[in-house]
Amino acid sequence: MKKILPLAVIASLIALFLMTDTQSWAETVATKSKVCPTSAFPDLSKSAGAGANYAKPTISVTCSTTELKVSSNGMISFAFEQKTPNALTEQNWNWSVPLNPVKAKSATTIKNVLGTLGFTVSGLPIYGPTEGQQPAAQAFGDPVYNKILDTCGGHTGPSREYHHHAITLAQQCNLSKQTILGYALDGFPIYTTLGCVDKKCTKTATMKSGYVKTGDPTTNTWDAYTYKASKASTTLDSCNGRTQPDGTYGYHVTTDFPYIIGCFAGTATLPKGRAAGAMPPMGEPMPPKGGPAKP
Repeated sequence: MKKILPLAVIASLIALFLMTDTQSWAETVATKSKVCPTSAFPDLSKSAGAGANYAKPTISVTCSTTELKVSSNGMISFAFEQKTPNALTEQNWNWSVPLNPVKAKSATTIKNVLGTLGFTVSGLPIYGPTEGQQPAAQAFGDPVYNKILDTCGGHTGPSREYHHHAITLAQQCNLSKQTILGYALDGFPIYTTLGCVDKKCTKTATMKSGYVKTGDPTTNTWDAYTYKASKASTTLDSCNGRTQPDGTYGYHVTTDFPYIIGCFAGTATLPKGRAAGAMPPMGEPMPPKGGPAKP
C-alpha cells in the first residue's frame, strides 16, 4: 500500500525547492522572527542606585511580534552627581520600537532636536548632542564640550529626569559589560565603541566618529562640527552607525561628537506620553542638599 504525504508536507517541500539560492530557509525564518532581546538588559536590582534617599531603578522588557517594549522608572543605578540646577525624581518611561528595524531610503536629521532619541538598556532616555537654550552663554551647545555631564555621560533636565547625551563605559555606570548599550527610536541597536571586524566577531576594532570640529561648540553645536566621509572601515557614517559584518545595521557610541546618534538611519517611532515631550529649558532652582527636592 502506497503512503500518501500530507498536503502540509508537500507544500513545505515545494516551497523549499522554489527558494532562491541567495537565501537559505534558516535565513528566511530569521527575517520573519526575531528573539526578544531581554538578555541585552542588565540586572540592576542589586545596583547601588542614586543614593540612600532615592528609589532603585526598575525596568520591564517585553516584545510583541513586531515591537520591543520597554518601561522604566527612570532612576539611575549609580550615585547621583548633580551637574545642573535640577533634582532627580522617578519618571514613567514607556518606549516601543520596531523589533525588526529596516533602513529608510534616506536618513532623518536630528539637528537641534531636544528630547528623546532612544533609550539605554539601563532604562534611561538618550538625548542628542545638543543642550537647551540655558544657560544663555552655552545656548544649544555641546554638553560634553561644555563639561556639564556627570561621569556616566548624563545629567538631569528641568522635569527632574535623568538622561544621557553621551555614554561612558566606566564600571560604576553599569554598562561596561554590555555589548548593546541601548536602542534608537528607529529600533536599531546602539553598540559599544568596539565593533566586529568579521561575521564571527573573532576580531574587533574601535569605531570612530567621522565628524570633525570646525568651529566653537560652546553654542550651536551643529554649526561647530562637519562630517567628513572616510574609506576607513572603522569610521562610522553620518548617523554614527554602520552596516555590521553580518549585514545588519547598528549605531556605536563614540568618544567624539555626536557621541551616540548623529541621525536616524531608519524610521523612528514617535514615543507616547511622558516620553514624547521635548526637552524644556534649564533653570529650575537647586534643591536642598541631602536628597531629592519635593515636587
